[in-house]
Amino acid sequence: MATSLSRLSGRVWIHPGDPDPEAVKPCVAVIADDAGSTVVDAGQSPAHARSVQAAMADAGLPAARRLVYTHHHWDHTWGACAWEAEEIVGHESGAALLSAEARRPWSHAYLKEQVAAEPGLGPSFTARARAMSDWADFAVRPPTRTFTDRLVLPGGIEVRHVGGRHAPDSTVVAVPDSGVMLLGDCFYPPPFHLREPGPAGEEIDMGQITALVAEGFDWYVDSHSPPWRPPSA
Repeated sequence: MATSLSRLSGRVWIHPGDPDPEAVKPCVAVIADDAGSTVVDAGQSPAHARSVQAAMADAGLPAARRLVYTHHHWDHTWGACAWEAEEIVGHESGAALLSAEARRPWSHAYLKEQVAAEPGLGPSFTARARAMSDWADFAVRPPTRTFTDRLVLPGGIEVRHVGGRHAPDSTVVAVPDSGVMLLGDCFYPPPFHLREPGPAGEEIDMGQITALVAEGFDWYVDSHSPPWRPPSA
C-alpha cells in the first residue's frame, strides 16, 4: 500500500521518507498546480516513485509536470525514470555528475564489485541494492533544464543553488505563497565515503542552515527528517 501524502501548507504536500536511516529513502514533496504538479526529488528507485504517484492519485492531485532535483545523489534521482514529466530541473554541476552516473553499468553485480574495490561505498551501495529489485528499464536521468544561480518556475516556485559540503549542486526550493522551503540535504555532512575521519567530518553546516532559517519561512523540510518550524514561526 502506498504511503499517503499529507498537506503541509498551502500547495505543498509531503510524501514522508523512511525513518530507518539504513533504508536511505527521503521524503518527496509535491507542489500542486492545476497545470501540473512540480515534484521535488524523484525518489530513490522506480518503486519509490510509483508509490508517490499512487499517493498523488489517491489525493486527487494533478500529475507531475516537472521534477526538480535538490541534488544529484542517488536517493533523490534514481526514481526519475519512472516519472512522465515535461522537464527535469537541476543545477548545472549536478547535470555533469549525473551524466557520468548514467554511463555506469548499474546492476547488483556491479554494486558488489564496487564495494569490494572501495569498502567505504558499502553503506550507500548496499542501500541501492535493497532499493532496486529489478533493473529492467532503469536509467539515470540527468536534468533536461539546468540553471547556475537561481530560477523561478511557473507558479512562483523559486529554485536556488546553495552548494555546501554535502553536494556541490545542493539546491533549495522555496514556495513563498505556502510559506515552505524545501532543503534537500544541503546542510548535511558529506556522504559517508567522503567524510574526513573524526567528529568534524560528521558536523552539519550550522552557518548555512542558520542563514536559511533567517529568511523566515513558516516550514522547513529537509529530506530525512519530519517537516519542522523555526522557534519564531
